[in-house]
This record gives sequence, C-alpha cells and structure tokens, in this order.
Amino acid sequence: MTGEFFSNSHAYVEISRHIFITSLAVREVSEQNSGFLGETICKGLKASNMGGAYENQFDEEAPLIRQLTKGQRRVLGVLVEKGLTTPGQYPLTLKAATTGANQTSNRDPVTSFSETAVWELLDEVRELGLISVVHPESGRTERYRHYLRRRYPFNEQQLAIMTELFLRGRQQLGELRARASRMVPIENLDALRRELTSLLEQGFIQASGSLERRGIEVDHNMYMDNEGGKVESTTASAAEVPQQFIKQSEPTTSQPTQVQHSDVSASEFSDLKDETAILQSEVEDLKQIVQELQDSLDDLRKSLGA
Repeated sequence: MTGEFFSNSHAYVEISRHIFITSLAVREVSEQNSGFLGETICKGLKASNMGGAYENQFDEEAPLIRQLTKGQRRVLGVLVEKGLTTPGQYPLTLKAATTGANQTSNRDPVTSFSETAVWELLDEVRELGLISVVHPESGRTERYRHYLRRRYPFNEQQLAIMTELFLRGRQQLGELRARASRMVPIENLDALRRELTSLLEQGFIQASGSLERRGIEVDHNMYMDNEGGKVESTTASAAEVPQQFIKQSEPTTSQPTQVQHSDVSASEFSDLKDETAILQSEVEDLKQIVQELQDSLDDLRKSLGA
C-alpha cells in the first residue's frame, strides 16, 4: 500500500500543478473577454430568473418523476454540477453540456455523446419539465438550466448527493461525501447519513444495508425498469453470522508472527483517493471554463468582423 500511496501522492501533486496552470489560462482569457462574457451571462441569468423563488420552490402539484434514462440522468447531473461548481458558466450552452457529459473525471461510465445526442436528451428532459431553454437578449447561443429544486423536494445537500449518484452511480459513503462536498458542503459522515436517511425514506435512493455499517454502498433509485439497477445487500458482518460458522482460533506454540505495519492507514489512503478524484474533476471544470471563455471570445471576434 505504501508504494501505491506515494504513486497517488505524485498524482496529487501533478494534478495540483495542472490546476494552477489552467487557472492562469482562465485568468488570461477572462481578462481579454470579461466585458462581453459578463454581459451575456448577466442577460442570460436575468432572462432565466436565476436564484429566484421559481427555481427553489418545490411545486407539490407537479407530477413527481421517478424514472429517468441513463442519458437523461447524465445531462441533468451535468447541469446541476456545473451550476454549483462553475456558476459563472451557467446556464450551459449545448457545447458545454456535451463537454460536461463526456468528461473523463467524475463520470461512470465515461461516454462519448455527440452534440446531437445531447440536444435530443436535453429536449427529452425539457418535455418532462425538468429543464428550460434560456434565450439571451443578445440573440446568441441558447443555454440550458435545470428546475430540479422546483420538481423535487430536495435541499441543497440532497441535490448534490443525487447529482453525484446520477453521474457516477453507486458509491460508498466516504467517496460520496467527498465528491458531493465539491458542490455543497457536507460537514461529516453523520451529516451525510441524515440526508441519505431522508432520501431513503422518500424512495429516491437505495442502500446495500444499514447506513451505520462500514462499507455500505448507496445509489439513486431512479433507474428504468429494464436497467436492473438494484443494489445488492452486502455480506453480513461478523456480528450477524451464526457462531457455528465462525472458525474458533486455537492457541499455538509457534513463533510469534511478524506484523508488517504500513506507513499509511487505510483511512488516510482512502482520503487521498477521494482528494485525487476531486482534484481531477476540478481540472476538468477549469478546462471547460477556458473553453467557454475562448468560445465567447471567438463569437465576439466574429461579430466585430475580426
């Protein structure tokens, strides 16, 4: 495990370096393009009533949608994730939504949707009333925003949890908390369990066992009937296994066994893996910001005849 730890530590440093380099690129492009992009985004936000009561007020009279296809879950997850992690780029263009759907980090499975396929998926969830199309006053590229807070009784933490499950599927609690905390702070595992318990009681998620047990996996419960997305129960713990099946240890006179101690605890190694996954996703977010800014700059140049 020690060798793997140092390997992951090197990856951690490399990812941090890439984040720094990409951040500089974001700043450079942003300085060139801040006026145009700011105007476009502000108009788009005004047109879509961003942050208003319309987005966050749960509509109890609207039909509650309990099943979504793989593609529908992916595009919805992307809209929510980017709205929370890169609000300056939200609502998303079709190109940004496609890039987010196909990014290699924080996605399972990794996909290769075309823009046409993503457009069709967005149109499907629009017909379900889960998103809307935003038409900026400038008349440029239309954008997409979600209405999940309006159509589901989720608080912010629950929305982040459901988004992670849409994007990656079943996860253990430690992984889920680390990844969802990129979008909305979740203080600790106890706080996560409280939100999961509420989602479990409402039927939005499923678990492989009691949330208090270690190694438990949770997943969303919005699969289509033909997907077979049932989470199997984990093997019973030692306390739950009948005593007759437990092999009793016997005294031995052999030489004491030498125990090899790892320099890294299991919890530290798990934390490092979670941090690496988060940093990889942040790199993808920063790359998307650079691409969005570059696209907007290209649009400006075209409009000016450059």
